[in-house]
Amino acid sequence: MTKMIQAIFLFLTLAAANSCNQDNGVEQVLLPTNLNVVVEEKGDGLVEVNFSADRTNFFRVGFGANNQEPEIVPGSRASFRYTAPGDYTITVQAHATEADFIKEEKKVTITEQTLGLGLPSTGFESPMEYNGYSLVWNDEFNSNSLSSDWVFEIGDGCPNLCGWGNNEQQFYRRENTELKDGFLIITAKQESIGGKNFTSSRIKTQGRKNFTFGRIDIRAAMPRGQGIWPALWMLGESITDISWPACGEIDIMEMIGGNAPGRDNTVHGTLHWDNNGSYAYRGGEKRLSEGVLADNFHVYSIIWDERKITWLLDDVVYHEQDITPTSMSEFREPFFFIINLAVGGNWPGNPDSSTIFPQQLAVDYVRVFQKD
Repeated sequence: MTKMIQAIFLFLTLAAANSCNQDNGVEQVLLPTNLNVVVEEKGDGLVEVNFSADRTNFFRVGFGANNQEPEIVPGSRASFRYTAPGDYTITVQAHATEADFIKEEKKVTITEQTLGLGLPSTGFESPMEYNGYSLVWNDEFNSNSLSSDWVFEIGDGCPNLCGWGNNEQQFYRRENTELKDGFLIITAKQESIGGKNFTSSRIKTQGRKNFTFGRIDIRAAMPRGQGIWPALWMLGESITDISWPACGEIDIMEMIGGNAPGRDNTVHGTLHWDNNGSYAYRGGEKRLSEGVLADNFHVYSIIWDERKITWLLDDVVYHEQDITPTSMSEFREPFFFIINLAVGGNWPGNPDSSTIFPQQLAVDYVRVFQKD
């Protein structure tokens, strides 16, 4: 009996030893090494992350928005567009297996200005007086509501001018205009009203204030983004009698939004008129050397006399147009102001997935000077 017990004990001992040897023989998992993460802000809330690591089988990336957990991504690059300001943590995990990984975290701050929502605190300012000129009218927008010099245009232009003649996609409302902190702010929103998917505002001084000749300064901060179309412009007061383009149109500034060159970074100044029975237009543009118009307040100006109209950005001339031909006589008549923020249309094209809403056009002041 004793020998049998000893044999059983020896068997169990050998079996246990063999089991331990097998456990010790399991191959150790090697974790990834040299994880490198680079975060780049592309503008308009878009953030791109590039990453690499040694001994990795796959990556997971999380951008810290909406309680999102890191997700498997192909390749070594991922991007995400934030739509709300805040501080976010970007997490990149390099995995050997699902359970075995290393990670690195990067912080990113998305501001209202990054998204095109906040107003810039910097920019050009023009003087309150010029030699040889007197200030004849101005609106500094320092009250709580628009003055009686302005009236709203409501709707989508139908039935007479649906899409306001340009296939625009917005419905104009009073509610999208506010006066705040000394600024006139027009906000374009993505919302369905009046059969349109976007809302905004359009105001004018028609029948209230009109001017012939002078220097006009408008300090404003632009919105940004594909399909966004702000305009500071003038129409001939005679439009109710002889229609457009015979009444004449002076575009003090327009911008067609988008990331491509010649869009968010470019101001356009243009004339439209009736050239002996044919529609005519002519204009110029100024492209910033760096950044976009929304980065700072700028002053958009024209100097307009009997012979020519000159366009200026921050008091620097970028275009001139002779208006002495008889066919351009409309530009020697009274004109009224229009300020609007359109969405979509023939020129800018419609918004796309890159366009962030809401967008704001902010006007600090409108000033009209005329020669003494």
